[in-house]
Amino acid sequence: MNTVKGMVVKSTAGRDSGGYFVATEVSDDRILIADGGERPLERPKKKNPKHISPTGMRIDTDGLTNKRLRRLLGELLNKAET
Repeated sequence: MNTVKGMVVKSTAGRDSGGYFVATEVSDDRILIADGGERPLERPKKKNPKHISPTGMRIDTDGLTNKRLRRLLGELLNKAET
């Protein structure tokens, strides 16, 4: 599955391994990810596409704030667990 802007991804490598993020920008060699907390939208983390796993869930990134991103990620993950 290709990663696109707004897709929720799981980090599979690095210090943030196991965390869930949203892809804010996608290029061939790097994906920028943010979670609204430690990695806010203003300061996304660069990740190698090999080190993330797409979940298939999407978030609309238009007008997205850090607070709303944290809430949406929490809701999506709670819903996925049940």
